[in-house]
Amino acid sequence: MTRRVGLLGWPVAHSRSPVIFAHWFQRYGINARYELLPVQDHGLKQFFADFDTMGFVGLNVTVPHKISAAQFVDLDPVGQRLGSINTIWREDGKLRATSSDGAGFIASLDEQAPSWRSAKTALVIGAGGAAIAVTDALATAGVSIRIANRRAQRAETLAARVGGEAVLWSAIPRELPHVDLLVNTTSLGMEGSSPLEIDLSPLPAHAVVSDIVYNPLNTPLLKQAEARGLATVDGLGMLLHQATVGFEKWFGQTPEVDEALRSKVIATL
Repeated sequence: MTRRVGLLGWPVAHSRSPVIFAHWFQRYGINARYELLPVQDHGLKQFFADFDTMGFVGLNVTVPHKISAAQFVDLDPVGQRLGSINTIWREDGKLRATSSDGAGFIASLDEQAPSWRSAKTALVIGAGGAAIAVTDALATAGVSIRIANRRAQRAETLAARVGGEAVLWSAIPRELPHVDLLVNTTSLGMEGSSPLEIDLSPLPAHAVVSDIVYNPLNTPLLKQAEARGLATVDGLGMLLHQATVGFEKWFGQTPEVDEALRSKVIATL
C-alpha cells in the first residue's frame, strides 16, 4: 500500500519538497507518494475536517498556513512556543505538530560551519516567520540575540518574545564588530529581489555568515563574506535538514542529508 504524505500551502507548485522526499523514498525503499496540496485560507477548516478520510500519514505545512493550521492539531513544546508549525504526524490517535525550521537551521550550521558553536552573540536580520524559528533555536542554544528589521516594531516584538534585543536598522554597522554569527532571514538576495546591502568589513575574522535564501545558492551576502574569508552557511542546508523531522515522524527512520540529495535539489534552482 502506497503511503500518502504531502505539502499543504498556497501556492505550493514551486516547492522542492517532492524532489527531497522522492530521493529518500528511493534510497530507503519506502512505498510512498509526496503530494502537493494547494489549499486557500478559506478551505483550511474543511481540509482538516476531512483529513481522517484522506489517508495521509502526515503533512508538511508552508505559507500561508503555518500559523493558522496550528489550531487544528496538538502542538509539541516547540510548536507551542512559536505558535507556528510545518510538520504534522499521527500519534496515539491524534494529529501532532511541530516546527522543524529551527532544528533544520541549527543542523545546517553544524554541517557547514561547526565553529558557530563558540558564538556568543548573533545578529539576525529580519523579524518574519523564519526569524521566529531561527531566533528561538539560537536562544535555546544559549546565544545572545540581536534583531534588526526595517520595521522596528516587529523587531521589538520578536526580541521580547525570545529574550533578545532589538536594534535599529541604521545601527547594523555599529553592531557588526561585536557579532559572532550574522543571519539573514529576509528574502533580500533571493532571485528577483534586491540584495541585502550590508558592508561586512566590520565583522570579526571568526564570524560566521548564514543566509537562509537558497535561490540563488550563493547569495550576494555570502559572496561578500567568502571574499573576506569568513565561514558561510547557505540556505539549502536548512531546507534539507528541516525535512528530516517529518520523514522520521512518518516512517520511523532519520534520513541522511548527503551530497547526492543536495545535487538533485541544486539542479532544480
